Amino acid sequence: MLRSFLLLAAFFGFTGVGLGAFAAHGLKDRLSADYLAVFHTGVNYQLIHTLALLAVAILATQIPGRLITWAGILFCVGILLFSGSLYLLTLTGVSKLGIVTPFGGLAFLAGWVCLGLAAWRLT
Repeated sequence: MLRSFLLLAAFFGFTGVGLGAFAAHGLKDRLSADYLAVFHTGVNYQLIHTLALLAVAILATQIPGRLITWAGILFCVGILLFSGSLYLLTLTGVSKLGIVTPFGGLAFLAGWVCLGLAAWRLT
């Protein structure tokens, strides 16, 4: 899982920085201030959870187990659902995409729970 999580962290980090720059320079005149803030929320959560995924990759070498693996998987799912739905919502204007966002948030929360449980089980 180390290689997979590191590659995903690199991908999500790269795309998070790129999307942040795109929003700052390419979307500032095309989106309303509210939609631009929503887009930035997606970027922020993506980058925060990219760092969490990077930490999970490193931890997986020291604390192998299902909880660490699930934490990484759930952080990836959260990025795709939470941030992805916010990007699509702002770029398409389809407000129904907001229905997906809370599922991404739940995936983030579940990932943090898995990480916490893995820490709790340490001796």
